[in-house]
Amino acid sequence: MEEILYPALEDFALDIIIGKGPGAKNLRLNLPDFTLIGATTRYALLSAPLRDRFGAVYRLDFYDHASLEIILGRSARILQVAADDEGLREIARRARGTPRVANRLLKRVRDYAQVVADGTITKEVAVSALSQLEVDPIGLDEIDHKVLHTIIEKFNGGPVGLDTIAASISEESDTITDVYEPYLMQLGFLERTPRGRVATPHAYKHLGLPYDKSNQQKLL
Repeated sequence: MEEILYPALEDFALDIIIGKGPGAKNLRLNLPDFTLIGATTRYALLSAPLRDRFGAVYRLDFYDHASLEIILGRSARILQVAADDEGLREIARRARGTPRVANRLLKRVRDYAQVVADGTITKEVAVSALSQLEVDPIGLDEIDHKVLHTIIEKFNGGPVGLDTIAASISEESDTITDVYEPYLMQLGFLERTPRGRVATPHAYKHLGLPYDKSNQQKLL
């Protein structure tokens, strides 16, 4: 049985303990100088001693529309997809500031264009394809809408517990927390309170629903 111990990064060595108990042996492997680069979306899950040994910590922000258009243009060339600037701009608007989402939408719009259009992605084709995918003009998809409609229509805008929302839309709580809530909160459509989730006036406005502040005040 082998156990690997990770010493301080500055030691440039790797300690491996072979065996267990009194007969265990320590094997140290000296490593050439190296630079360690880490990437994670769950920074808090790293232990404090490990985090503190990184000389510099940077946070990556969401991409703006202009940057996503450049990425989509390159992806379109690689995929050999004909697309005009307006078509790519429409996809970029709905990509939630994330390149992998943009590339996924591009492929689905490409499929749509090849079947019902002439294979060229224009603004009209992109809008029609993304509407079929239930991706709205700011990137909210079917589950995002289900979350907001559940909070607003079934629970008067909240507050409502996460597990209750998850049960109402037949989705896992962790999926809502990790996948959908961050973007809804970034847009200002959702708030977390000690008593549960609350839909904001911005969410009502986006969904075209009337906002009655008195209902939420009673619940809060």
